Amino acid sequence: MKVNIFDVAKKSGLSVVTVSRVLNHSTTVRANNRDKVLQAMKDLNYQPNAAARSLALGRTGIIGLTVTTLDDSFLDRVVKEVNDRLTEQGYFLAISVHSPDAEAIHNPLFQEDRVDGLILLSPLHEEMYVRELEKKKIPFVMLDNQLDNPLVPSVIVHNRKGGYDAARHLIDLGHQRIAHISGPDPFLSSREREIGFRSALEESGLEPFCIERGEFTVSSGYDIASKWLQSDNLPTAIFAADDHIALGVINALQNAGVRVPQDISVVGYDDQLIASQLHPKLTTIRQPAEKIGRHGVELLLSWILESSRPEAKRAFQFEPELIIRQSTARVNG
Repeated sequence: MKVNIFDVAKKSGLSVVTVSRVLNHSTTVRANNRDKVLQAMKDLNYQPNAAARSLALGRTGIIGLTVTTLDDSFLDRVVKEVNDRLTEQGYFLAISVHSPDAEAIHNPLFQEDRVDGLILLSPLHEEMYVRELEKKKIPFVMLDNQLDNPLVPSVIVHNRKGGYDAARHLIDLGHQRIAHISGPDPFLSSREREIGFRSALEESGLEPFCIERGEFTVSSGYDIASKWLQSDNLPTAIFAADDHIALGVINALQNAGVRVPQDISVVGYDDQLIASQLHPKLTTIRQPAEKIGRHGVELLLSWILESSRPEAKRAFQFEPELIIRQSTARVNG
């Protein structure tokens, strides 16, 4: 005979309501009761029917995730963590790669009854998203968002500290002629990394050698470094706002016979997969992709399962980590 929820309740010595709450990942169940239910399920080899459970709850069992690009191994790691955590909880992940210029209203995931909730990964035009999702009463969480909105559940990285740590590392190696290639201005992460960079230099009584506005691309780093090479006026160290920019910088320098790190040290940001595969391997600032994805899922499921919006007095913020590899060294001479 097939085991059902009533058998689990009887085996655990708890009510059917409590068993149902455990199955639906409610946070209101006491830990010892949750353990009793899980043990009873294991003893009875009970496998809940996810489709039937979703139907009974008026849910789809699908979580949507929208992102502007997947050509980025940092974002890939966030997406993988989100998918793994949702799979553990019996949800399917639907991904939409949505142009930053497109209107939220045209995104198929931004429709009632399509998904139980949405994760917005590194979104632009956030106010449009927030307005549309709140109007349709779709639970949502923003990861790596660009605006400081205290009313929106969000998970970010302390980018200001990341920029500070990158500059501090170069200063500690004796560098004084330190340049920065920032990311696009619309990104909060770009602005925060630059603020941190400037703060570390100011603290040491230094002025930036140069600050250039770039894009998060290899070609952007290559073009800016090539311009410096043509002027024959080079810094001794460069902090690039992401690893793709840093890769372009290193390519330009090496093509011109400038050695990294013997002549110029280079620091990137993100710890993309390629950072540990470069020659020399790239010193960079690692963003905790797995923590970002995991906490984003926890926030969203809390909203969905408890039917109440999580408190969002401020964004939940994780610390970045300086990863020292081969592309930085003490200043030459």
